[in-house]
Amino acid sequence: MRIVATGLLGQYPFGGVVWDYIQYLLGFRALGHDVYYLEDSGSWPYDPVAKTISADCSYNVAFLTRMMAEFGLGDRWMYRNAADGVFHGAGEALARELLRSADLLLNVSTASWLADYDIGVGHQMFIDGDPMFTQIRLARGEEDDYTRRLRAHDSHFTFGLNVGEADCLAPDCGITWKKTVQPVALDWWPQQRANPSGLWTTVMNWASYKPEEWAGQIWGQKDLEFEAFMDLPTKTRERFLVAVGRGVGNRRPTERLRAAGWGLVEPDEVIPDHHTYRDFLIGSKGEWSIAKHAYVAGRTGWFSCRTACYLALGRPAVVQDTGWTRHLPSGRGVIGFSTLEEAVAGVEAVAADPEGHSQAAREFAEAHLDARLVCADLLRQAGLDG
Repeated sequence: MRIVATGLLGQYPFGGVVWDYIQYLLGFRALGHDVYYLEDSGSWPYDPVAKTISADCSYNVAFLTRMMAEFGLGDRWMYRNAADGVFHGAGEALARELLRSADLLLNVSTASWLADYDIGVGHQMFIDGDPMFTQIRLARGEEDDYTRRLRAHDSHFTFGLNVGEADCLAPDCGITWKKTVQPVALDWWPQQRANPSGLWTTVMNWASYKPEEWAGQIWGQKDLEFEAFMDLPTKTRERFLVAVGRGVGNRRPTERLRAAGWGLVEPDEVIPDHHTYRDFLIGSKGEWSIAKHAYVAGRTGWFSCRTACYLALGRPAVVQDTGWTRHLPSGRGVIGFSTLEEAVAGVEAVAADPEGHSQAAREFAEAHLDARLVCADLLRQAGLDG
């Protein structure tokens, strides 16, 4: 099967972003499929060195060239610079030919809308990595390109494992949302020995974008959820180090976080690429993290792509319950919490048996997150495995 996946690998060549997209290509390739990557987001390139939007895509193209070669995808990528419309990598002719004739187009998190192509692919699949926010935009009924193009896909998947259930507040908008999780290419995340002397870490943004208002409520970001757990370092002997972006409006309360006992590092300094990102996770005792307020308040069942990578390494995770515990096991290796007291109990349970939880974390990843299993399940649910 010829599969084209979209993404933002060139636009945002940062640690976790790379893994979010590349692991779909690695998963489908491991199943024996013919895979290609096409990035045509319509956005001008971002230069992480100059820290600005630029018409010059030389940094982005050089990054994609190196990174795709590293993953064995050297001639199987195309990047279009929105500033001048020029294609890089394998070029425009192949991009247009693939969009006319491929078997599957995988649109990950609205990365590309591909407005001026003659699209004749056999199946268009949409992957929603931002449940509640995606459905709110659809529910507003705006007849914009976003709504029309999203609805035009042949199948719709979401990381919101609870979307469609009675207690989930995300509207289905008349779409049958199939459930999925982030695939992890386990060969690139080899199991590590437990690290009982390490720190609990996570990678997050204080607020990735502005909150949404819908149905008389505010649906916000991680800044809202963090408040309930601000005092966690004072409730346990466990130590915490978080890589926290400053967020919209540079509103991260840096001094308040440090005064509460949180160790802070700047993500762009500590984890600038996919190698340092993985190293940061390896050096951890495990992950402790909250979720976006909308994921929690909406009972979406969202399960983190970042947490998936921790678990693959054998790094236990104590992470906020968004409703995912109804669909995935919790208690060994990965522990869900809803209250400060439950969060404390979770990190102390891991501290009491680091080896056992480390092994359970890896076993969880092998059973539920293996890219080969996840990608095969996408094809099965979409009726493409025949």
